Amino acid sequence: MNKLLLPLVCGVLISGSFLGSTDAQAYPGMQKQAQGEVQSSVDKINVLSKPFPIDLVTFQDANGKDVDFSQYRGRLVMINMWATWCPPCVRELPALERFKAKFDQNKFTVLPISIDAEGKKQVEPFLKSLEMGSFETYYDQQQALANVFPLDTIPATFILNKEGELVAFVRTFVDWDDEKAVALINSLLEKAK
Repeated sequence: MNKLLLPLVCGVLISGSFLGSTDAQAYPGMQKQAQGEVQSSVDKINVLSKPFPIDLVTFQDANGKDVDFSQYRGRLVMINMWATWCPPCVRELPALERFKAKFDQNKFTVLPISIDAEGKKQVEPFLKSLEMGSFETYYDQQQALANVFPLDTIPATFILNKEGELVAFVRTFVDWDDEKAVALINSLLEKAK
């Protein structure tokens, strides 16, 4: 082959292999996902095949009064364990507030429970700094709920049926603004009828 044509032919072959290919990516995950592959964080919620009874453990309301889950029997209850030092937890809070408002509070209750060591003293100013001063939270400074729920990973959400038994849980961030979350709670409410 002519020495002058060789660089030209090689250049066309090399550039052609890159220009025609859309599969080359810098790292896994950069590929375009097909519409059916898009996953919702709600899909990470584990719905149990049968309810699991849990022991009653006390935690505190904003006034320091002891509370336990027996006070919510007859309602579906969603417990969200969070802390001020946990960025994904804090990211969930505004969506939790909006989520709670989508349901009849006599049928479904959302209980955010802070595990911050200093309780209300630490949490109240933190919520005010986020302009969420009216956000209702409960407290478990001693992490007594670790006796019934694993708290090594937060945010963590646990859903109890009307009898106070565990029926679903997730130990990661969830986008509570996702309509799939509303559909899940509605299906659990329907199952409870």
